[in-house]
Amino acid sequence: MIRAAVTLAALLAGGMMPAAGASGGPEPQATCRGTVYLTLDTGNMSQAETIAQTLARHKVRATFFLANERTPRGDHALDDGWAPYWRARAAEGHAFGSHTYDHVYLRAAPAGADGAIVLARPQFGARAGQNLRWDAAGLCAELERVQSRWRELTGEKLDPLWRAPGGRAPGAAMAAARACGYAHVHWAPAGFLGDELPSETHPNEALLRQALAGIAPGDILIAHLGIWSRKVPWAPMLDPLIAGLKARGLCFATLREHPDYARR
Repeated sequence: MIRAAVTLAALLAGGMMPAAGASGGPEPQATCRGTVYLTLDTGNMSQAETIAQTLARHKVRATFFLANERTPRGDHALDDGWAPYWRARAAEGHAFGSHTYDHVYLRAAPAGADGAIVLARPQFGARAGQNLRWDAAGLCAELERVQSRWRELTGEKLDPLWRAPGGRAPGAAMAAARACGYAHVHWAPAGFLGDELPSETHPNEALLRQALAGIAPGDILIAHLGIWSRKVPWAPMLDPLIAGLKARGLCFATLREHPDYARR
């Protein structure tokens, strides 16, 4: 599977693949012509192990945005059963931000006497499917739920970052989150890797080709640890994508090293 993926990448990237080292890992890069930032939202976690293995093989660190989403195992991504997975990723030096605990979709709230700044619709949890009105404190409490759970799972703190589900964060929500210590992170247009799109109309090879051609230095990339609706998982394309971008001289870093998000 790995050899086939690398061969595919060599074709799509014009035969510019770096040779693998004797241990199966990549050779050290002599130069870095720019940096890109891979981010991964939880999704359904079906591809979590595949992606973790790929990142480790290429010695790439990513930034994970965490929500307590339902998984094919019948549990949720931040349940105790996933603690070994998350502790291993933390030990590898990845970065972690909040994706709202219940994967809450947000819209701007019409003005009202209650002081609400957003209309919130959780996808999971006790309030799933309900339409809620949150003020700034309500939004911050939702972001902090991930922080509290992360400490229980790993003993560590989140990075001061968040991403709204779908990337849709009203301006008032971004301002409120900044006030309670979280900077919102979107992604570059070319960095949308397409794993949310139907595989019938957006096959993996086409998405890979598009990403290799379009991603530029400084871009923030986005994919997920699994998507329910995609019939052919995208995750195997991460291997040739990383190899192809490295062949172009691009390096990978977490958002801890991004000039807009690095801790001051």
